[in-house]
Amino acid sequence: MSRAERLLDLIQVLRRHRRPVSGQALADELGVSLRTVYRDIQTLIGQGAAIDGEAGIGFVLRPGFVLPPLMFTDEEIEALVLGLRFVARQTDAPLERAAADALAKIAAVLPDDLRERVADVGLIAAPVAVVDPIDLAPLRAAIRSEHKVVLDYADKQGERTRRTIWPIAIGFFERTRVIAAWCELRADFRHFRTDRIAALRLTGRRYPQRRRALMRQWRESEGISESI
Repeated sequence: MSRAERLLDLIQVLRRHRRPVSGQALADELGVSLRTVYRDIQTLIGQGAAIDGEAGIGFVLRPGFVLPPLMFTDEEIEALVLGLRFVARQTDAPLERAAADALAKIAAVLPDDLRERVADVGLIAAPVAVVDPIDLAPLRAAIRSEHKVVLDYADKQGERTRRTIWPIAIGFFERTRVIAAWCELRADFRHFRTDRIAALRLTGRRYPQRRRALMRQWRESEGISESI
């Protein structure tokens, strides 16, 4: 769960309680530590949430508090809409649905004038005719969970090898998809085209390093600067 989701969940839990609720009760319901609850409450108060109470007594959200509407510049709206339209056009079916849902959620919480601008953005993402021989959804799940994956992979000469990889990213290009990963066979970072993968097997085993650290090492090895 992301920190933003956790803060929203905390607000929702507080809304259900009309009387002060202890920090420990909040921590138990949210599945986090008591320290995290105290820190998140201070963050919400800093953002304008009307939360009364203190540690050892309990907390209550005063009636009438609503989250402020999201505000974007015209350029930010165009970037969001174009990016989500690109995802919907160029990725797998689950991500396509997620992109549409995300755009609907963003539009639902915008003020009326900004919601109209979202609907009227004149930027179009053209479809790309790429057919992936494998389902990318499990691979994306392996990246999120930092799990090893076993590939039956053919090089450009058609020779097949079995590779155990630590996938860290998928690049979506115009004509192909490319997996960036640490390859145990080569003991180095390698790139694997999805159209050369004959079979993919999830292992359920975590790789020994954190993906963030691997991403940093990979960027340095490729001379890629930090970006979104």
